[in-house]
Amino acid sequence: MSLPAAARGFVVFLLVVQVVQGLDDWGVTYSSTEICAVKGSTVEIRCSYTYPSTWRGSVNTVEKTLWFTKWKGGKPVDLTTESEYSGRVEDLCENNICTLRIRKLRESDSAQYKFRIITNQAVYASEPVTLSVTGLQVKVSNIYRYTGYIWANLECLSSCPPTSRPSYIWYKNGLKSPKQGDSFNDYFYPKESYACAVKGYENSPSPSVCVNGQDCNTVAYSERSICAPKGSSVDISCTHSSYEYNVQSKFWFSPERSHQWKNPSQPEDLSEDTQYAGHAQILETWRGRSTLRISDLRDSDSAQYLFKFKTQNFEWRSDLPGTTLTVTALQVQVIRATVQQSNTYAELKCHSSCSPAGVSYVWFKNREKIPKTTRSSYKDWFQHRDMISCALEGHEVFPSPAVYAPRLPYLSRPSGEIEEGSSVTLTCSSDANPAANYTWYKKNGNPNVPLLSERPQLVFRSIQASDSGEYFCTAENKLGRTSANISIDVKYAPRITSLSRPSGEIKEGSPVTLTCSSDANPAAKYTWYKRNGNANVPLLSERPQLLFSSIQSSDSGQYYCTVENKLGRRTSLNTFIDVKYAPKLPSVSVSPSAEIEEGSSVTLTCSSDANPAANYTWYKRNINAGLPPLSDKPQLVFRSIQSSDSGQYYCTAENKLRGKTSKDISIDVKYAPKTSSVSASPSAEIEIGKSLQLTCKGGANPAATHTWYKDNHTLPWGSKDIYQLASITLEDKGNYHCELKNKYGQLNSTSVHIDVQYAPKLPSVSVSPSAEIEEGSSVTLTCSSDANPAANYTWYKKDEDSPRASGQIFTITDFRAEHSGSYSCEAQNKLGRSNSTLHLIVVAGGSMKTVAAGSITAVIVCIIFLIAFLLIRRKRSSKPTTEAGERPDNDAQVRIYDSPSAAVQSATPEQEAEVCYASVRFIKNQEEALYSNIKPAHLRRHKKDEKDKEDDVDHSTVTSKSHSATAESERHEAAEDPSALYSVVNKKPRVLT
Repeated sequence: MSLPAAARGFVVFLLVVQVVQGLDDWGVTYSSTEICAVKGSTVEIRCSYTYPSTWRGSVNTVEKTLWFTKWKGGKPVDLTTESEYSGRVEDLCENNICTLRIRKLRESDSAQYKFRIITNQAVYASEPVTLSVTGLQVKVSNIYRYTGYIWANLECLSSCPPTSRPSYIWYKNGLKSPKQGDSFNDYFYPKESYACAVKGYENSPSPSVCVNGQDCNTVAYSERSICAPKGSSVDISCTHSSYEYNVQSKFWFSPERSHQWKNPSQPEDLSEDTQYAGHAQILETWRGRSTLRISDLRDSDSAQYLFKFKTQNFEWRSDLPGTTLTVTALQVQVIRATVQQSNTYAELKCHSSCSPAGVSYVWFKNREKIPKTTRSSYKDWFQHRDMISCALEGHEVFPSPAVYAPRLPYLSRPSGEIEEGSSVTLTCSSDANPAANYTWYKKNGNPNVPLLSERPQLVFRSIQASDSGEYFCTAENKLGRTSANISIDVKYAPRITSLSRPSGEIKEGSPVTLTCSSDANPAAKYTWYKRNGNANVPLLSERPQLLFSSIQSSDSGQYYCTVENKLGRRTSLNTFIDVKYAPKLPSVSVSPSAEIEEGSSVTLTCSSDANPAANYTWYKRNINAGLPPLSDKPQLVFRSIQSSDSGQYYCTAENKLRGKTSKDISIDVKYAPKTSSVSASPSAEIEIGKSLQLTCKGGANPAATHTWYKDNHTLPWGSKDIYQLASITLEDKGNYHCELKNKYGQLNSTSVHIDVQYAPKLPSVSVSPSAEIEEGSSVTLTCSSDANPAANYTWYKKDEDSPRASGQIFTITDFRAEHSGSYSCEAQNKLGRSNSTLHLIVVAGGSMKTVAAGSITAVIVCIIFLIAFLLIRRKRSSKPTTEAGERPDNDAQVRIYDSPSAAVQSATPEQEAEVCYASVRFIKNQEEALYSNIKPAHLRRHKKDEKDKEDDVDHSTVTSKSHSATAESERHEAAEDPSALYSVVNKKPRVLT
């Protein structure tokens, strides 16, 4: 109910009894079946209903519900169509709950109200709800009369007992009194009148009563409200009384005309108002009654009218309401209608809120009178463009407004551009009667378009970009429906900008597109930038897309775009472009950058621009490929670098995309000489006359200077790492070493011993004992030869194939005659051989001393001749040209030959042919002869017949033959010895047994 809680408790009495009436699921439930309400108030009668979803095997749906109190033509009359309720009644239904609301209750509204359900299958009517409407009354009691005044109790009563204690207003002589409460006691003057009202319902006061029960100052209106059709006449009446009989003035006035009064607080007589001239008059039918008659009513005559009188001692000034006149025109009410595409079938009713009874009606279509229609209702088919009106017969000049379907709506919107955030109102207006109901929709391609508003205006308090689009408004009443469209284009600054980029990794060389998108209206202008820490960031592009046809590693970085239109500017968040790429050519560096000294700390650093970061591996050139890398870190660190670390180094930088190898970096470790040694080529054991190369080996950086030493004596021309001996001699034998020196230090090498090797020289053979050897005694032959390496000795006897002995000493323990003969000793090493022959000759008789003396003499003579031969040889060999096998002049080395055999070995075959030999013979007698011969090396041995000539003498001959390992030596292998030593051995007489 719409009454305030306090007033509602007084004016509405609800029996807290719920009534459920139904049959087979039909039912209506009331909150109360009896309601009492005060005149002038508002009441709500509420119910809920149920009905079966199927009835008699068919689907059952509700078509209409209605409230009624009367029947007409065997049918209930919908309360909303009755003229006496016009403008005061509402029927509200939702979710099977219906409420009947009646405002400005009249005593005539007291009745039984029923609710009816009409479905497509049946009709159901409920039991009634009884409404009682009563007015307030002032009751005077406990009256005590005194001279000049009265003591009494006043009480404000109603036939509807209150459920709560409302507030009351009291009026004294028409003016508000400070008295409160539903009753009070006081002294009253006889001339005073009192009325009461419930606070909030001042328009429905009780009638004024005289406290003394006789005449007093009072005005009572016949009607509190009057409703009359336009063009008709109305009488507004009141009764008035005065405690004094001589009324000086009285008149009617309207507060709505106060703006025309000279003094707004002083009402003026209505009959003198120009607006009412000619159609308003005052009628006094009897004393104490006044009537205001207004003819030819106009809309402007709707107002409140009050009566005022004045006596000599009293003036009626009323705060109480007067009579309210409502001038209404006839209205065509659409009872029901069926709207189709091009026409409508409708049932119409001509009425007003104050329709008089027993009159005839005239109907018009498009201002043309419809014949044979005199009833208040009219049914027919109408076109949507038709206009239907009605009038009271005899008052055709005052027809009702025409009813018609809505005309094409007119849509309006603000002029100019619509900016986001502004307030925008779309207005839809359509000429229609009954007034159109408006519905706003927005087109979105969805058949179920959501409803935006049900008012003529669609208001956007702060319009947004999303509100852009096409809107349409539908104007609809009971006679038809039509719609119109309007487009809204909301202009707005760019929204938060979004950036899009390819998903996944971005590889160098691939095409990449960055897209900047922003919602803006008008369309935004795009600008691309790359952050680089510079305030003046260069512009990259002025398009929504930033294209990289082949993105490079240098393109990595933070990018952003700006979008701008005339309404604003936005900058996007940064998007990071991380270009993945294979390592670039690695750069290598060494620290320290100065000379690298052995033992220092050295770091090689490999760096390469790569994404993802490269993995580094260090290698050294010319190292076995199978060896593991030196390091798998960017830095290769030598805590204490060594000379062996010198070389070419390189690194590889590799990631999952590819690998790259750096250029070589050379590490040159500087260090003092170390691990020096001397090597001889071809060997430290060298054959005489050969060339020899000594090499000083030793590490040093920078390169060391060399100084050569032999047996700790500095050698000239020895400043290089190689010392050359073109033709080795015995004097070259010794210990050699070199000294290496640079700015970091010096070092003496280990020494090498040069061992000069040569073939055996002419062996010397001796016989022991050297005295007279007796037959049967032991004889020792000894052979010795100067040779390097030491010679191996072998003894032969002439005419025997196999050697007699090996070793330097050959001993014959039991010397016999058969042992006599020529014995030869061969000295041999890997370089050659040399022979000496010893002739053991048995001499028959003679003095052994003489023989021995002769032998010694012969040896001495042989030595003299040998020396003479060497001198001659030396003289001949002293020529300007250098002989083969000699050392070059720049060696400045002198060779001294210790023996003839050495000279013979170095002589050519031609030289040997020029050598003379001499025979020296010391003969004491023919039997005691000692022969000592010096023969050229190329002579053959004595022939057998020559030996036979000396049958009488035994010769002991030592022959020396020198053989080299050369081919030439081999050719002379069979030649006779250059000298022969003959020894005579006395033959001891054999003792015969």
